[in-house]
Amino acid sequence: MTKTKRWLPTLISFAIALLFGVALGSVVQTQFNLNALQGIGVEIPLAQRLETTLIDLVSFAPIYALLFSVGFILSQLAAIVLCKWLGGRFLALLSTGAAALGLLVSIKIVDAFAPMPTFIAATRGTLGLVAMLITAALAGWLFAVLKKRSERYSSAPKERNARGLYSVLLVGGVSGLITLVPPVQAQAEPSYHVATFADSLEYPWSLAFLPDGRLLVTERPGRLRLLGPDGDTQVASLSGMPAVYTGGNAGLFDLLISPDFETDQKIYFSYACGTHEANHTCLGTGTLADTSVENVTEIFRVQPSKKHFSHFGGRLAWLPDDTLILTLGDGFDYREQAQNLHNHIGSIVRLNQDGSVPDDNPFVGRDDARPEIYSYGHRNVQGLLFDTQHQRLIAHEHGPRGGDEINIIKPGANYGWPMATGGLDYNGAHITPYHTYPGTESALLEWTPSIAPSGMALYTGALFPQWQGDLFVGGLASRDVRRVHIDDEGTRATEVERLFGELGERIREVLMGPEGALYLLTDSPDGRVLRVTPQQ
Repeated sequence: MTKTKRWLPTLISFAIALLFGVALGSVVQTQFNLNALQGIGVEIPLAQRLETTLIDLVSFAPIYALLFSVGFILSQLAAIVLCKWLGGRFLALLSTGAAALGLLVSIKIVDAFAPMPTFIAATRGTLGLVAMLITAALAGWLFAVLKKRSERYSSAPKERNARGLYSVLLVGGVSGLITLVPPVQAQAEPSYHVATFADSLEYPWSLAFLPDGRLLVTERPGRLRLLGPDGDTQVASLSGMPAVYTGGNAGLFDLLISPDFETDQKIYFSYACGTHEANHTCLGTGTLADTSVENVTEIFRVQPSKKHFSHFGGRLAWLPDDTLILTLGDGFDYREQAQNLHNHIGSIVRLNQDGSVPDDNPFVGRDDARPEIYSYGHRNVQGLLFDTQHQRLIAHEHGPRGGDEINIIKPGANYGWPMATGGLDYNGAHITPYHTYPGTESALLEWTPSIAPSGMALYTGALFPQWQGDLFVGGLASRDVRRVHIDDEGTRATEVERLFGELGERIREVLMGPEGALYLLTDSPDGRVLRVTPQQ
């Protein structure tokens, strides 16, 4: 028998076991995702469960195959070598254990290097992780059984079939990684001029204009920088700021000056606090001095704490009654908690200037809810403003792989996450079967594929009359700014055009200056403040 024919039964057995392990793992992860939704009250009929399971076999399984196959190949090779060393015994036991260990190592490696804390949502808990490892163990056991039974059979057609099956797995895995890129929308000759206003900033996050023409810029590593009216750095890092937890998405976030700044010199800022194992979104306030921030006090801290460094929210806005709105995130791995009113995760909160709870907050007096909560069911809100003309609070939030949203925020309303979304998980799996769900607010505008929105300005200046009344939304992933129009009734939002794509920059913040220019902050270790004025 030729060497190829001797290995042919093993290749066939491996291909079948690999396909089995991928399919079974996909089915199990779908059930855990759907069970998590049912745990927060989402109704999922059997027919809907079956449909979602089948769809995930198309959308999730190819990507999962890439993760699963690497560990499975190495683990089964190790099992075969060790079995031979042991005299041809214990192959089933070795293959079973090695397959589970190979998947565990693969999951841990991907979680360590991927931007998100947990790549496969089913593995967020111990039970889900064990269930996924069992699927790998069963695939390893099947490989050993098939290998033992099929080694006596070999033929050329089978060899072709084995190669064809393995090719299907590889092609399917690669195709699962292909992301559809939206066609580039042609732009007319720019009617604007973009100039660098300030540079050498490390991941700038927010910008605030002071009455005397100076500016404050937050930098994610924890620095608060003071710029002169011409963009020159006057103080690179104001002293007195609190300790900030940094890493991943964590750091110093948004900044607002007090409504009475000219008399009290107070500033308000959001930031991540705590440690990697136990962190929060925090809100602080202090008094701005020449080179420092004095009398710094923490006035609010999200409860409970969470692990990892994702989805803090952190945008701030004043309401006309001088109460303060702070947006929060779901912490990525805690998405179901966005429906739990007993905590702040995945909510927007409304506070008095001292951090206390306004008496007219929607959940005040309820034993089953945190009184600070203004709205809930959010994923990661990083755009916020109050439209004074139409008296409405507007926010946008990140979806997963698609499903970014613009919403008008209503007190006490539920915005649906994760019960309903237009996006998939980053691995292609369904987070929920539903795009909309009864009792939740539907988005005014949704972006799929995701633009990763961050920062938002309402243009009311005189320099660009054609932009009057429109929103400008920064895009991190899309590397542009989306101009959006919302009708007067607040029932429909339309994307008008894409701007500044020629910069090729991740846009973290968009703000209108006092003179009517538009200011952009670029998300980069060598970030800039850009000033947009009309083309001369």
